[in-house]
Amino acid sequence: MKLIIAIVHDEDVHHLIDDLTKDKFMVTKLATTGGFLKAGNTTLLIGVEDDKVDRVIEIIKNNCETRNQMVTSPTPISGAAGVFIPYPIEVKVGGATIFVVDIEKHLKL
Repeated sequence: MKLIIAIVHDEDVHHLIDDLTKDKFMVTKLATTGGFLKAGNTTLLIGVEDDKVDRVIEIIKNNCETRNQMVTSPTPISGAAGVFIPYPIEVKVGGATIFVVDIEKHLKL
């Protein structure tokens, strides 16, 4: 058995969950925040048998597109005194970051 951890953009998650549940995959949804843009994203936990991993990744790929978006530059972390003037920058958002890990034991109580 495998645990698929998929971090996806908030805009992509609703259709993704619909497609996963349509194929009878059980999904746990966690609201998370990205570190660089400090924007909302969603982390999905999906437990599957080894032979279903490729199908889940295919569904994720079909629902999570990378796209360009204009955002305000992040505030500098250093506590430097002075005036910080944010400016727009173009970044890629969307897509998915996927981790597949082995499950030693699975219990459903």
